[in-house]
Amino acid sequence: MVADQLPGDSRFFRRCGPFALKHLLEVTGAEAAGCAEMGASFEGVAPLHAAGPQHISFLDNRRYLPLLKETKAGAVVLAPAFADKVPEGCAALVSREPYLAWSRVARLFHPLPPARASQHPTAVIGENVVIGDRVEIGPFAVIGDGVQIGDGCVIGPHAMLGDHVVLGDGCRIGAHVTLTHALLGERVILYPGARVGQDGFGFAVGPDGFETVPQLGRVILEDGVEIGANSTIDRGSMRDTVIGAGTRIDNLVQIGHNARLGRCCIVVSQAGVSGSTEIEDFVTIAAQAGLIGHIHIGSKARIGAQCGVMNDVEAGADVIGSPAMPFREFFRNVATLRKLSRK
Repeated sequence: MVADQLPGDSRFFRRCGPFALKHLLEVTGAEAAGCAEMGASFEGVAPLHAAGPQHISFLDNRRYLPLLKETKAGAVVLAPAFADKVPEGCAALVSREPYLAWSRVARLFHPLPPARASQHPTAVIGENVVIGDRVEIGPFAVIGDGVQIGDGCVIGPHAMLGDHVVLGDGCRIGAHVTLTHALLGERVILYPGARVGQDGFGFAVGPDGFETVPQLGRVILEDGVEIGANSTIDRGSMRDTVIGAGTRIDNLVQIGHNARLGRCCIVVSQAGVSGSTEIEDFVTIAAQAGLIGHIHIGSKARIGAQCGVMNDVEAGADVIGSPAMPFREFFRNVATLRKLSRK
């Protein structure tokens, strides 16, 4: 075995190409600079240190400028500030959003494999199931009664879709996913082991102990949502748990019942969002942050790693610490404690 070989091992990743520079510019919206021949053709992507003339590479951090100077890549995607740093014979694909342009290049050469119209003989399909065109259902998958599956969906091995779940077009349900009481939009991805639609953590205290409160809501995952491996999203108790369009949830995240996340939020690994928390659009929640229930997080707020959020957070605010406080206040406190500890 050889470590750190060129990316996109054909045993694991689908490959497409070659593609002409002109086509790459059309796909990325970048502009060509340097020694750029529109008819030049490229076979794949590679890091700066390993790329050859047939490869496209990428730079977005000044610390890697020495690698750019020595690269043998045929072309490099980079920001305007670095365009004059490319070596002779290398084309610069200049973009004000280089990482986005790079994403489009990499996806062009290595797209997701298309769904295959197939149903494994070990899959269990319930009654009155509606299955769209080009749907792939893997080994030992279980599809409940009344499920609706849109065109081009992939259902992985051992996945379980509960009764009357709805999947829009282009959804991908990974291996060992459990999905119940849920309505999914288009292009939703659930990575292996995700659990969506389970009972929320709701109970009342009776004279003889705890009594479970029925959880009567659903989970709504809007278009383009991605849920990481082994993350859990509880269904609502009286209203729905909603994850807004384009939101990305990392591995090992817990979203409680009735929580509502807006569009294009980011929730990083091991973070937890308690029940009935309202999160507006474009909020970032860093790793291991914890949010108590029934609070409101304004749009574009940023919650720092290991943050303990116990009150509402205003739109656009940056908070860190436990209890959460503005970034500057937190680091002033840290500096003060350091000074006191030295006395």
